[in-house]
Amino acid sequence: MKIDLNADLGESFGPWKMGHDDALLQTVTSANIACGFHAGDPLHMETTVIACDKNKVGIGAHPGFGDLSGFGRYEIKGIPPEQLRSMVIYQIGALQAIARFRGQAVRHVKMHGALANMASRDLSLAELLVGTVHDYDPSLTLIVIASTCLEQAALSAEAKYAAEIFADRAYEDDGTLVSRHEPDALIRDPQICADNILRAVETGTLTSRNGVKVKVNASTICVHGDTPEAVQIAAAVRNRLDQAGVSVRQFE
Repeated sequence: MKIDLNADLGESFGPWKMGHDDALLQTVTSANIACGFHAGDPLHMETTVIACDKNKVGIGAHPGFGDLSGFGRYEIKGIPPEQLRSMVIYQIGALQAIARFRGQAVRHVKMHGALANMASRDLSLAELLVGTVHDYDPSLTLIVIASTCLEQAALSAEAKYAAEIFADRAYEDDGTLVSRHEPDALIRDPQICADNILRAVETGTLTSRNGVKVKVNASTICVHGDTPEAVQIAAAVRNRLDQAGVSVRQFE
């Protein structure tokens, strides 16, 4: 049994620091690097690529809404499809250019925040985002929220994808994430996170906040880099998987 462990990194902007990138890169196997729209800037993108190379961590683009003040977590509706496509391609291309300059390659793409959450519930939006990445570069693996419209769209498009579950988030009955506006959206106890993840990996099911079992076939686990307990959560999850004989490594 094997699984990838990813984190959202490179989310600092100018002199403003976010996250625990150096520590997380000691634990995770894949990184989703902010591309300047919801967070990040060219310099932090480059330094994160360099750090990923040093730690042998897979590099991925993390496109989001153009929403620095809201950290990409406000839902923005009514954006024309052609604008959304261009927005996603622009961000992927920017990271690819920086990675190429540093002798590295972008392996995967994962939509950020509100953009991903909206697509997990809206099949037409999911199809647009999946189709954009697949048409742009079919060699890129899409990280999609497991058992949601995003996975359905990836399957229909016959795109390369890795189904994702979250260590630090609570779930609704349909497999989508509980809104961050809800008081129980975040799980911050590292041992609870580790218990939940091992159970999901071993049984192929997640438990919603209402006790409903959601079937998942996960290829990767996410720990949000901006969660205050992110380093402890990532370490606890990895230790629990290691102890159970689960191989933590990059998805193929």
